[in-house]
Amino acid sequence: MIIFLRPLAFWLLATTLLVSSCALPRVLKQAEEGRTVVARPTPLTASGEAVPFEVVARVPAVHLHKGVAYELLLRYRYEHGLREDTLGRITFTTGNFVYDDEHKGQLLATQKFTIPNTPSRNPGELLAHGQVRELKQNGKVLRSADDLRVARGIADPARLVTREDTVLTLLPEHASNNMSGTRVLPFFFDEDKWFIRGYLGTNVAALEDLIDANQQTKQVLIIAGHSPDSADAHNRLLASKRVRMLLYYYKQRVKTFSYLNKNENIRYDTLAYVRKWDTFLQKVTTSALKADQIDSVVTIINDTKGTFEQKEKALHQLSAFDYIEQYIYPVLRFGTVAVTYTAPKRYDSEVYLLSKKIVEKQIESDALTPEELRYSATLTPLLAEKQRIYEVAAANTNSWEAFHNLGVVLLQRAEKEPSLKIQQAYYRRAAVNFTLAAHRNPTAEFFYHAATAYHRAGDRLEALQNYDYAIKLGGPRPLLRKIFSDRAALEIEVGQADEALRSLQYAGPSYQNYLNRALIEVNREHYDLALEQYRAAQALRPTAAAPIYGMAVVAARQSNEGAVGNFLKQAVALDRRYAQRAVEDLEFQDYAQGKVFREALK
Repeated sequence: MIIFLRPLAFWLLATTLLVSSCALPRVLKQAEEGRTVVARPTPLTASGEAVPFEVVARVPAVHLHKGVAYELLLRYRYEHGLREDTLGRITFTTGNFVYDDEHKGQLLATQKFTIPNTPSRNPGELLAHGQVRELKQNGKVLRSADDLRVARGIADPARLVTREDTVLTLLPEHASNNMSGTRVLPFFFDEDKWFIRGYLGTNVAALEDLIDANQQTKQVLIIAGHSPDSADAHNRLLASKRVRMLLYYYKQRVKTFSYLNKNENIRYDTLAYVRKWDTFLQKVTTSALKADQIDSVVTIINDTKGTFEQKEKALHQLSAFDYIEQYIYPVLRFGTVAVTYTAPKRYDSEVYLLSKKIVEKQIESDALTPEELRYSATLTPLLAEKQRIYEVAAANTNSWEAFHNLGVVLLQRAEKEPSLKIQQAYYRRAAVNFTLAAHRNPTAEFFYHAATAYHRAGDRLEALQNYDYAIKLGGPRPLLRKIFSDRAALEIEVGQADEALRSLQYAGPSYQNYLNRALIEVNREHYDLALEQYRAAQALRPTAAAPIYGMAVVAARQSNEGAVGNFLKQAVALDRRYAQRAVEDLEFQDYAQGKVFREALK
């Protein structure tokens, strides 16, 4: 029996191997006859720093064979075919596919992938390569001869975002003989805290610089308040503690570092704002809230019957409470130090020569007052000289005016710079100086300037933070609307479409906002809504090509070739640059070889 069983077992094993090996070409052929592989979205679309997409593959069910599996190997090739990203595989084995209800006799498999969004990866192509593999260890593999191109290139909405830059100008400089004045420094406290913060958002450094400058100080007024929320408002002594903390800090600094001023010669006045609504209402009326939302808040606060606690609780029921909690409450946890001082006088005749000597380090910087040194920058038309003067002024005085104007000069130099790398370096330096100016004189406008420079430099996280600071500080409605508009543009760039839509709610109607809202709706495949936005933008600027070009993109998404040609013809007639843009645009790749497309671009 043993003599006969061994050859029989050997014969059965050999037969199985032979059948399995012979099955590989047949399975490969059956799988790829009628196979479809598509990527969604098409074209591949970036979302911030990443390109997420899904690959959907269908193959005939008849190819299934025991012990053998059909696979699709996916990779992304770019840099003229010199580099590739291996993405993974889709394997048609049990548990990895379903039977397709819409396509009888087909198996359906989907898988999600992500590749980085970098300039070098566009142009490029997503490729699929089929193979069949024996499922046993060290099983044989048979690969198909050709690659299948699934998608070409990457569409990046960030490159299509509309942002109309605000022109930033130099603050006017004046040199006055009368150098007396009052310096107001705001401080902000954490919720339910009275300790002075030593991190971003404080004026500790500016206060120390003012005291250490040893200008003759006459009076110091210290005010502090609290927000109406329960954590702050229920601590009746909180505002007083914040006042005492600022007073203690100021007196200790004078005692330790000032040789000209003595605490006993300075008049100190203090005021604690406890359970008062006037500051809150002032912030609400200068916020980006809608008129009816502001009226709802004012109605609650002006109700003579309600208690402080009842009014605060009533605010929670408003649709605007999220905005109030995020953008208004934080700045009501404030403290303010106002210092009235005098400084020595200076006549204008010496300013220019002395400033030149200061910049060239021939004399000490205190030969001129900060105002005179900054004023000297207006006496030269050369940006390089202006930059050097403001750099010296900023280094020696730490004044917000010097930092701000240095930032403007650096922006102006960036705009004249042909090298993108050097241009971005200037933008970053400008942003840093705008930030230093904003923290010394915190207003919505100055934080907006910092956000604008970071935005231009491509430092998106820093830009978002500074847009947020600007909104929280409040300001004129046109300014806040522009800040929300630009923040929405940035949120689209980083792939935060939901956040962008929320920002656009407060941004108001504008050409920029209509185009950006349309871009969001196109990417969400809400084409009717996108067309509405493009038409609204066109109504504001009838001679602009961008809205019409956007309508052409919508038509391409809807497979309406005639409308694509019509809209492109109108856009190119208004702006010839859109012809080249259309040729390179992945949205029109299915029409680029057609007569309608070519005729439209003539």
